[in-house]
Amino acid sequence: MAGPNDDRPDGAPSHIHIEKKKGINWLPWLLLALGLLALLLALSRCNRNETASIAPAAVAPVAVPEATPTGETAAPAREVVAATPTADSADALAGTSAVDAFLASTEPTPRTFVFEKLNFDTADSKLRPGEDAEIGQVATTLKQHANARIRIAGYADSRGTDAANMALGKARAESIKAALVAQGTDASHIETASGGENDPVDTNATASGRSENRRTELVVTAR
Repeated sequence: MAGPNDDRPDGAPSHIHIEKKKGINWLPWLLLALGLLALLLALSRCNRNETASIAPAAVAPVAVPEATPTGETAAPAREVVAATPTADSADALAGTSAVDAFLASTEPTPRTFVFEKLNFDTADSKLRPGEDAEIGQVATTLKQHANARIRIAGYADSRGTDAANMALGKARAESIKAALVAQGTDASHIETASGGENDPVDTNATASGRSENRRTELVVTAR
């Protein structure tokens, strides 16, 4: 009995079934890659948190003195005169005759007073004859309050350069310090400073106003 392939002369089958080759399933590999990526991100985040937890505390920047054009380091700026809470400006200051009462009180320091009867000639730092009476009074007061510390600040009128007026104010303060020391005040209890032409107490447009601006102030810094 002839079979279904008997019509072929060589007995070969009339058709051949070829099985298709299955494609690669990429889904497991993709899931594995995503899992590895998530693990790496988690490890990276942990490292950042650990680094932040051991980081040193922030340190405030330290001010470095500026260098001068010659390469030298400039000295830091310092306050010329102490603030006086009860006076808005120098023309509201009490005279040195009030120093004794202040030193005997419990009012806070610093407190600034102005020499009432002591002014200097133009461009000069020498004490004028007859102006030592007020200095003597201050020296006596300081002897009675041996723990007091003071600062003498000298001033100038507006004529001249800023640098010259600063130097002149300092020289005037030094003159008063020398006079106080000569009358028995401890030199180590006195410091000097200059206000230059700053904080005028009168107009610089008149001779009398300029004379008032050539003044000196006494600052009680401690008692």
